[in-house]
Amino acid sequence: MSAVRTALGDVAPGELGVCDAHDHVFIASPRLPGEELRSVTAARAELTAFRERGGGTVVQWTPYGLGRRAADLPALSRETGVHLVAATGLHQDVHYAEDVLAPLRGRAAEVFVAELTEGIGASGVRAGLIKVAGGFHVLDAHARWAMSAAAEAHHATGAPIAVHLELGTGAPDVLELLCGELGVPPHRVVLGHLNRSPDPVAHREAAASGCYLAFDGPSRAHHATDWRMPRAVQDLVEAGHGDRILLGGDTTTAAARSVDGGPGMPHLLHRVAPRLALAVGEELVRRVLVTNPARAFAVEWR
Repeated sequence: MSAVRTALGDVAPGELGVCDAHDHVFIASPRLPGEELRSVTAARAELTAFRERGGGTVVQWTPYGLGRRAADLPALSRETGVHLVAATGLHQDVHYAEDVLAPLRGRAAEVFVAELTEGIGASGVRAGLIKVAGGFHVLDAHARWAMSAAAEAHHATGAPIAVHLELGTGAPDVLELLCGELGVPPHRVVLGHLNRSPDPVAHREAAASGCYLAFDGPSRAHHATDWRMPRAVQDLVEAGHGDRILLGGDTTTAAARSVDGGPGMPHLLHRVAPRLALAVGEELVRRVLVTNPARAFAVEWR
């Protein structure tokens, strides 16, 4: 029987409710000094605000070595009533010092599998997905290494693979590697940040492969992508790909949290979902927030 692996254990897909399919409860990267998401108090307030808007689940894409604070997730989930899904995997190499990556050389897949099946460190929290990342239009050696390890871990466990696309680019290369060369079924792949490259042809081609497309987070770098997002989703729906779409908030800095004056997790349900409903209707938005993520993250775990 398929289940979504959360911080409190495996749950039936139908229990997720409204899902923020790509966000961060905790994250710390040397690329974002001073903007780390480390505060448990702030995380609790943010999740509570999300819950008050009708949210039921947050999928955290924070991977290995970037301050996941997995041990704090179960209590936060119980206290706020929000299901939390943790991640294993690796981000781009610019987010790591070499001494963090060194222990994974030659055994990354083994570590990913252990975090999916046994738990992250001593926390006992098992990851529910594998996060990896591409570069701007290309896949460098680090990305190929991480994706190869992710594919191996997928084949061992069935876990979905979530991919950071740099500025929304590189989907064809990612799919060619993961689903072609490495044999990962497309429906087990979630491509993130498609909204950052509002190219309808690229979106339709990716959706036609059978993977999921995540439109995730307000864009500070190119705000035009935000107002184009409803049309991009409408285009996919009209092409018959409404069952491939996910929505997320992707809160990566302290300043972006709603409790610190940013849009944060509640923005997804307070502003994004109603605006999207004007383009595609409330029923489709419900499918994107509830039905699609329940399928995308549910696994018959091995």
